[in-house]
Amino acid sequence: MNVNMNTSTALTSVAGQSTGDAANIAVLKKAMEIEAQNALQLVNSISTPEKTSANLPPNLGQNVNTTA
Repeated sequence: MNVNMNTSTALTSVAGQSTGDAANIAVLKKAMEIEAQNALQLVNSISTPEKTSANLPPNLGQNVNTTA
């Protein structure tokens, strides 16, 4: 009898752990989806160099001073 009770307790424990793991994985996936959406919004918000350099004179940004 004691072996049967220990076995059923162990199986119940493992089943509960599997359910908890599944819930944790679901939360992790949702968090990763949200982070992916946020990263995409951030990337899309960056302006391209053509847009930012349109108002600058053509001589700017051509040389780098390496002796400063």
